Amino acid sequence: MSWGTELWDQFDNLDKHTQWGIDFLERYAKFVKERLDIEQNYAKQLRNLVKKYCPKRSKDEEPRFTSCLSFYSILNELNDYAGQREVVAEEMAHKVYGELMRYSQDLKAERKHHLQEGRKAQQYLDHSWKQMDNSKRKFERECKEAEKSQINFDRLDNDINATKSEVEKAKAQLYLRTHMADESKNEYAAQLQNFNAEQWKHFNNAIPHIFKNLQDMDERRTVKLGETYRSFAEAERRVIPIVSKCLEGMVSAAKAVDERRDASIVVESFKSGFDPPGDFPFEDFSQNLSRTGSDGTISGTPKGEREREGAPGTKNKLWLFGKKPKAPSLEDFSHLPPEQRRKRLQQRIDELSKELQKEMDQRDALNKMKDVYEKNPQMGDPSSLQPKISETICNMEKLRSEIHKNEVRGSYTEDTSQEHHTPHRRPGPPQPGNPNPDPHEFDDEFDDDDPLPVIGHCKALYSFDEESHCVILASPPLQVLYIIEEDKGDGWTRARKQGGEEGYVPTSYVEITLEKNSKGAVTYI
Repeated sequence: MSWGTELWDQFDNLDKHTQWGIDFLERYAKFVKERLDIEQNYAKQLRNLVKKYCPKRSKDEEPRFTSCLSFYSILNELNDYAGQREVVAEEMAHKVYGELMRYSQDLKAERKHHLQEGRKAQQYLDHSWKQMDNSKRKFERECKEAEKSQINFDRLDNDINATKSEVEKAKAQLYLRTHMADESKNEYAAQLQNFNAEQWKHFNNAIPHIFKNLQDMDERRTVKLGETYRSFAEAERRVIPIVSKCLEGMVSAAKAVDERRDASIVVESFKSGFDPPGDFPFEDFSQNLSRTGSDGTISGTPKGEREREGAPGTKNKLWLFGKKPKAPSLEDFSHLPPEQRRKRLQQRIDELSKELQKEMDQRDALNKMKDVYEKNPQMGDPSSLQPKISETICNMEKLRSEIHKNEVRGSYTEDTSQEHHTPHRRPGPPQPGNPNPDPHEFDDEFDDDDPLPVIGHCKALYSFDEESHCVILASPPLQVLYIIEEDKGDGWTRARKQGGEEGYVPTSYVEITLEKNSKGAVTYI
């Protein structure tokens, strides 16, 4: 149905309707803007929530429980879900809100143009009507003046007292007025014919054309609203597959929770590797009642020997450098139970292996660069790379040595765990704050009936500077000691002086050579 033919006289109402249409479009655009703001804020809040509950610890400290891992997987899926909400907001911003605002500006300009054309056509028709109306009024006035002149001429012509000149004058006036009336009539007829032609053009050509343009504009506005309604829904529907995958990921994470696996992880995390303690032996305190205290003996044990036995746990060490060294560091994880120590040592070995590989890669790269310099001297001096190559090789040797030490420490973990529950425990490393031992008490705790056999010997690699408190390389090596018990992984080796005194020495400060028939012949440097 055409506006031009059905609404030819509704210019003002069409003006109001088209303005309402643009206002409605902008109202919908405002709705979309508020909706996408909600999506953006929602996505932002979700990301902040995920960030708040994501673990802030290093990978080594992250829990390995399936319940925790599943929760972190859910956080990752939720973060992806937040990303999809951002995609929805972005789609709405560009394909709906932005498009609507641009189209609104185009509609305003087009509507203004069509209405201006309509007003110009109406003004032109009004001008033609005004000209026709003026000629009509003039024709009416001229006719009335002509009628007056006719009446005046008839009166004078019938009046016997009127002079001939008066009659002639009235006749001339009648002729003039009649002529002017005829001219006004012709002008009025011409203007009327022109107005009728313009009016026909106005209501059959100009107004239908303008109203058709307005109708097309309004229909395009309606179509655009339908398209943006669809785009609004498509922005949401496009992310449904990915959102579904996020939700499926959350469900999969929930299914991955394994209570038995978590229980086994607890065992792996806290298992000490020790055997359960055995039965305590019966201690017969009634033996003291069968003897008098005057002889100073209990169960045939001399009093002096009892005093030398002292409280359990007092340990004496063989200090090669004349002064008690600092307490050993925890780099060997000797403070941990055997099972946990083995795991930590393996982690340390893996880290050192990675560092070693980096150093090897750097060495290979430097060697290649050196070859290039040797073939093309203009590119650089090959000798300038030698210090760096030497440094890299030195670092590699240090890393290999550290890896070897950690591997040896790990190999003794099982033996150490067993010894923690034997009646006779091997003395451990000195504790901080203990006083320096008396050299005369060196072998008090090793008064065994049968001395341990010699399984190797060692030489001191370092000496101790009393004034600077620094360990320096010994040249020549210090005295030779006999090895009677290997390092069990705590950094101490049991040794015997040539004079027969026994004690413990730091393994890393001596060069040990074990006999071929002894267990685990290893040289520590």
